[in-house]
Amino acid sequence: MSSDEEDEPNLNIFRDCLFNIVLEKSNPEQKQKRAKRAPSSKTRSAQAAPKDNSIPDPATDPSQLVDFSDYLASEIFPSLPKDLRTISHQAIQDNVTLSDKWSLPLSLSTYEEISDLIPPPVTDSLETYGLIKPPASDLQSFLSPVIATYLTAATAAPPKWIETKLTACEICERDWVPMTYHHLIPKAVHAKVLKRGWHEERELNSVAWLCRACHSFVHRMASNEELAKEWYTVERICEREDVQKWAMWVGKVRWKKR
Repeated sequence: MSSDEEDEPNLNIFRDCLFNIVLEKSNPEQKQKRAKRAPSSKTRSAQAAPKDNSIPDPATDPSQLVDFSDYLASEIFPSLPKDLRTISHQAIQDNVTLSDKWSLPLSLSTYEEISDLIPPPVTDSLETYGLIKPPASDLQSFLSPVIATYLTAATAAPPKWIETKLTACEICERDWVPMTYHHLIPKAVHAKVLKRGWHEERELNSVAWLCRACHSFVHRMASNEELAKEWYTVERICEREDVQKWAMWVGKVRWKKR
């Protein structure tokens, strides 16, 4: 197996995690300021990123957001340490040193070391599109949640519900992105659910298979208690108008074949 083939599964996970962070920071409900400076025309960032100097508007053109996220991932991921690029649940089980090194939360010095490896055009692009705004934010503050969610996803143990895994997201129906499992009744409120009799114990471990973007959307749309009380099946979730609009939009997001 070549190095590229070995890294590919984790590249998809990383790209998906990065896309979610870019999506959150590109929220169309937030006012976006035009950047004051554009990257050099000689850099790859100028070629890959949208030509106007504003963050791509996900409400109108998901393809631009996908292209920008794909560019960032293609620049950042190969620059990461090899043991981070290839990390997995089995790898950290077999290697205590590796497990200790990449156990969350990572130290500030570790995030600094990772940031130092990233090519300068990436920082230029992030500044240009307002995703980092020195001195209030920098490359490290942008990368930290990306790396943290990536590590969580890449090292997750195979769930006991693995036999129920679907090949397509139960909300947006995309089948070309990684799947995650969503506890329809969040584990954080299981005790309250049983105490108040909202559901029977046998229902507590019900899961839905969602892409990471839809998974994040569900947790943004309601609190854990609301999810447990009102939105405890995929059918109920998909009845919501905001979810239907979201599914229509995110369903258009497709990574280009390399």
